[in-house]
Amino acid sequence: MGSFQFLLADQRWVWSAAVARMHGYALGEVEPTTELLLSHKHPDDRAKVAEILKRVQTGGLFSSRHRIVDAEGKIHWVVVVSDRMTDDAGETIGTHGYYIDVTAGIQSDLTVAMASVVESRAVIDQAKGILMAAYGIDADRAFEILKWRSQATQTKLRTVATRLLEAVIHEGLAPETVTAIDHLLLVDGPGDDDDDEA
Repeated sequence: MGSFQFLLADQRWVWSAAVARMHGYALGEVEPTTELLLSHKHPDDRAKVAEILKRVQTGGLFSSRHRIVDAEGKIHWVVVVSDRMTDDAGETIGTHGYYIDVTAGIQSDLTVAMASVVESRAVIDQAKGILMAAYGIDADRAFEILKWRSQATQTKLRTVATRLLEAVIHEGLAPETVTAIDHLLLVDGPGDDDDDEA
């Protein structure tokens, strides 16, 4: 976390060492200006931040979550909050506030989300495999059946797939099906290579 100030009288920015580092600089290496700050905003966030900075230049308040691209090209997610600076008479003389680098938290959230997506796909693929084997259908048709059940019961697709898997595991397979699977696994089929590793 680092602090900043914007002084209205001379339209001047002051930033702490931590904020300078977020932008990829050592304190004092460059002079922070509105143009410099904008140049480090992620292209997708630049227009939004430009509007915010216009308010700051007239003493306005703001809070924002956006991306900074530092001098080395690394992206930082930051939360910026501000408040008015006033003199002894209560007149607004600028804005001050804090930059909080939340990149690690964002990355952690993305990792968790991605793990959830992968797990969800795995469960759905397993349910598709059961339907393909049970009905002798292809993957697309199996997926359509899962989607139909999801819509009919107004239940998430992953939940439908999970319930199917749990039911099959709980109920088990018919003895003749297990025997057939045993046979397929234990008896060499055409084209089997005895030298294949397990």
